[in-house]
Amino acid sequence: MALSRIWAAFFIVAIVVASIKCFFFGQTDIFNWMVIGKASDPANPLKLDGLIETCWVAVEICLRLVGILALFMGLMSIAEKAGGIRLLSRIVAPFFSKLFPDIPKGHPSMGHMIMNFSANLLGLDNAATPFGLKAMESLQELNPNKDVASNAQIMFLCLHAAGLNLIPVSVIAIRASQNASNPTDVFIPCLIVTFTGTMAAMIIVSIKQKINLIQPIVIAWVLSLSVVIAALVLYITSLSASGIASFSGVLSNGLILFVFLAVILGGLYKKIDIFDAFIEGAKGGFDTAVRIVPYLVGMLVAISLLRTSGTFDVVIGAIKYFFAMLGTDTRFVEGLPTALIRPLSGGAARGMMVSTMQTYGPDSFASKLSGVFQGASDTTFYVIAVYFGSVSVKNTRYAIGAMLLADSVCVLTAISVAYLFFG
Repeated sequence: MALSRIWAAFFIVAIVVASIKCFFFGQTDIFNWMVIGKASDPANPLKLDGLIETCWVAVEICLRLVGILALFMGLMSIAEKAGGIRLLSRIVAPFFSKLFPDIPKGHPSMGHMIMNFSANLLGLDNAATPFGLKAMESLQELNPNKDVASNAQIMFLCLHAAGLNLIPVSVIAIRASQNASNPTDVFIPCLIVTFTGTMAAMIIVSIKQKINLIQPIVIAWVLSLSVVIAALVLYITSLSASGIASFSGVLSNGLILFVFLAVILGGLYKKIDIFDAFIEGAKGGFDTAVRIVPYLVGMLVAISLLRTSGTFDVVIGAIKYFFAMLGTDTRFVEGLPTALIRPLSGGAARGMMVSTMQTYGPDSFASKLSGVFQGASDTTFYVIAVYFGSVSVKNTRYAIGAMLLADSVCVLTAISVAYLFFG
């Protein structure tokens, strides 16, 4: 019900704003661009896709997902039959059993979730999505009410959306392409913000689900993760920009290849028919990609209306006016568009970050803050649409509220950290 109301609000607000612009400010062509506009059209003043193009974009995203889902879900099928997922489940069980008390000991979903979190940690978006969808399917098997999100599914998605990421490679690459004097200066702020957001998501959902986090095993895991992150920060800060890019490539892509090798060797060792197991899992990847098409179309169309109607511009203008009246520093407002659109669309947020750098300069405070926003969390509404849509969950309960609250923590932390690091 919450998602339905938010989705309806997107349409209503966008159309009202567009109507005001059309009938009171003379922008008579705004309706045309909202419906049939193309970002590639030189005559389009909005430089954004309208409803029709957005529908095509949604289908294209799903088509691209077919191959990736087929590959990784086929690999996952081999790992399951070889016992690799059960092994991962046993390793993380002491910690996850506290966060997911409803999941039976040794259930495959534990392994699927840790694969998803590991991929997210290394910035492997293409791998994280199939692992996450497989985790949702595993959790759905335990869900007594198939139309309503379970506690475990909400905890998983909130942690996933918090987006703990060791190295924001794409942000660093974009800053380098825009000739920033120090493209890697957002690395530590991004790491701090994503870690804070993940802890916030865990605490928010734990409070809602009455999970006690003050337990030795939970504290030990959190402290261990903190130590690993601190050690990585110390090492990364000793590298040059090219060194960071090289290290990240070896760490992330090398790990993907290592996982492939380990799964196949495990399958051979267990004497299973690895190709048949792969094909069986890959078929599920195709089915999943087709199943999420309507959910993705619905969400992306609503987001498109918000963007093309100029609603974001109105919100940013109001925020800047409010803080200017208070007499506070308003430099952070220039970076806010990235934060506001990030929960809605990763691609749009990336475009906002580039636009901010081009407008204010790559070394400006607004551009650095925009980079931190871009590397700080996942696309909340995309995650909701795709992951819950893949298992046909209609009632998401408090998942959206918890995710947006964690996103708010990330935004406030990002602003604070940016002033601390960049002045």
